[in-house]
Amino acid sequence: MSEQAPATHRVVLNDEEQYSTWWTDRDLPAGWVAEGFTGSQEECLAHIDTVWTDMRPASLRRRMAEQASAA
Repeated sequence: MSEQAPATHRVVLNDEEQYSTWWTDRDLPAGWVAEGFTGSQEECLAHIDTVWTDMRPASLRRRMAEQASAA
């Protein structure tokens, strides 16, 4: 039986729906919320690779959608 390493990082998300990692033992910086995934930094980065499929900021995606629907 192998022991699992303690979660050292968490995945965080800002208002623009941009992802990053942050240490689990530190308070989150202003403007960021915990996304819900925790693990090693490598595991968190792998999770981000899976869930962050559109790198454009949310405000840009909204603006582009508005322009497309107006056309």
